[in-house]
Amino acid sequence: MDSNVKEIATEVLPYIRVYKDGSVDRLVDSPIVPPCNEDPETGVSSKDIVVSKSPPISARIYLPKHVEQSPKIPLLVYFHGGAFCFESAFSFVETKYMNRLAKQANVVVISIEYRLAPEHPLPIGYEDCWSGLQWVASHSIDGGLKDEPWLSTYVDFDRLYVGGDSAGANLAHVILLRAGSEGLNGVKIKGAFLTHPYFWGSKPIGSEIKNNEEREKLATCMIWHLVYPEAPGGIDNPMLNPVVEGGPSLAGLGCSRLLISVAKEDFLRDRGVSYYHAVKKSGWKGELMELVDVEGEDHAFHILAHESETAMKLIQKLASFIV
Repeated sequence: MDSNVKEIATEVLPYIRVYKDGSVDRLVDSPIVPPCNEDPETGVSSKDIVVSKSPPISARIYLPKHVEQSPKIPLLVYFHGGAFCFESAFSFVETKYMNRLAKQANVVVISIEYRLAPEHPLPIGYEDCWSGLQWVASHSIDGGLKDEPWLSTYVDFDRLYVGGDSAGANLAHVILLRAGSEGLNGVKIKGAFLTHPYFWGSKPIGSEIKNNEEREKLATCMIWHLVYPEAPGGIDNPMLNPVVEGGPSLAGLGCSRLLISVAKEDFLRDRGVSYYHAVKKSGWKGELMELVDVEGEDHAFHILAHESETAMKLIQKLASFIV
């Protein structure tokens, strides 16, 4: 046997492979690309910034073209997808998406680079995103932190939004509950969009596979056990299963506008629809809630097939939600 061949500890194909020596192969990552002073397609400028040195949290921030100091424009704090264990705020597909969204919505966007599992198991990613959002909100305070001039100069903090896709939508959900219960330095989140949210649970719903043994082999289960091995309740932890009995009330979501987007061919679709109806029934006091269900498309199509007509339409829909 070749002594140089590393032994595999666990793998969830086609996404990730973890070796017994602790090293990790991320098999579907999009290439990392640098920020751009002026994106040739959209005219949006971007740069990378340090949010925190300890813990190490960074971000990529985007500024649309021709923005003036007055009137100020909305801000979107974004959490990228990737099952909590791959992808990056600095990747090609995420940068492409953020450039288009910043232009279409005419918003400042800041995409948080949170630490990834399994090297940094959950709840570390949740904590990083919360710390990043707190740092962003601190720029609203007169005499407070002024570390990032694009935030303090151009942003109307009365129009703060959060969003995410897949695992990033899960992160956004948890952040909304925390903002609702703890507050956010006096800043209120006006709206949020959750695109193809990564939610799951032990009891099948809708068209999900019913066989328990087969369900345990699904990537949705295996990934969660990999990224959060100590999760109380396992796959019925409220962070993954927000409608589980005994979980926090969805009435506590800390925003006034909410958009849930699902795709008809997405294996997570029924969870997103269930979440939408659960929020409606919870007594949530928001002013607007909307469900977008896209025919003929699969998970994260607006990022992975970003040149398609339906991707463009969904990005425009998300952009028009930010007011």
